[in-house]
Amino acid sequence: MPSCFRQVIGFLVCATLYFSLIPASGQAAGPETIRIAVLKFGTVNWELDTIRHNKLDTENGFALDVRPVAGSAAAKISFEGGEADVIVSDWIWVARRRAAGADLVFLPYSKSVGGLMVPEGSPARNLNDLKHAKVAIAGGPLDKSWLILQAFGLKYGFDLKANTDQVFGAPPLLHQKALAGEFGGIINFWHYMARLEAKGFKTLVSVNDAARDLGLDPDIPLLGYVMKGDFVRRHADAVRGFAAAARAAKEILAESDAEWDRLRPLMKAEGDAEFDRLKAGYLAGIPAKQAVDQAAAARFFALMVELGGEQLVGTAKTMPEGVFLDVGGW
Repeated sequence: MPSCFRQVIGFLVCATLYFSLIPASGQAAGPETIRIAVLKFGTVNWELDTIRHNKLDTENGFALDVRPVAGSAAAKISFEGGEADVIVSDWIWVARRRAAGADLVFLPYSKSVGGLMVPEGSPARNLNDLKHAKVAIAGGPLDKSWLILQAFGLKYGFDLKANTDQVFGAPPLLHQKALAGEFGGIINFWHYMARLEAKGFKTLVSVNDAARDLGLDPDIPLLGYVMKGDFVRRHADAVRGFAAAARAAKEILAESDAEWDRLRPLMKAEGDAEFDRLKAGYLAGIPAKQAVDQAAAARFFALMVELGGEQLVGTAKTMPEGVFLDVGGW
């Protein structure tokens, strides 16, 4: 056989072997990507940044794609439109959507919640002392913390809604107005509470204490990673990997001061006191590893049905099944 033919045949054999190693069209060429839409400056970014910095995503068989958005509404639009696989929300919203037929599930992220704070020097010692005061509430009239605090007040004979002047607004705006002395009290998310505490504000009633007094379990994680059921089923290994990476990130943050020092610019803490309180608040919110207590969650949901009604929980009268995703039980 002429040498030129041998060269051509050799080239074709090598080419065949080369292209046989390239994944066919439609096959995954690398780890599956999980897209998560989160608020640009939300505290969940600390955990997600820890995952990516420590390569916990690739170590657990997926690639994390963080997509910052301006607000929770934008995150939900991105999620519903298929532009994101995961968002962060509360499980009450997931329960409402499941009751309406949506196949959503909730993977716990944090049990940190806020409370009702008063400015430094306020004479208020209990809720009764806020009569006729202007109280700011982040999250709107159906905010879960606001509802729990109302129920707590009613238990002790004080109608918080009827006896105060409520102002609703975006958390950062209310935070700034509180610092300017515009409110007698403020109910905000936990990280804003931490920042206010560093400025001298004090907690009048924490949501955890109010919930416990009402017979609720304050260890139920309110916030979590929300996914569609079909996504979980189609990408089971990647979702397991995501859950493992999130847990590993929490463990790193629970043990490593150096990791917190690295995250400090992202936290935008104004001084050591604020930094320390933000760190403590995040760590206090790390959920237990075990599955969520379904009976305790059902009691919590029943109170939300009673206080928030259809505006909060939609058509649900009891907590739907399948809200909480327990990756450990797969």
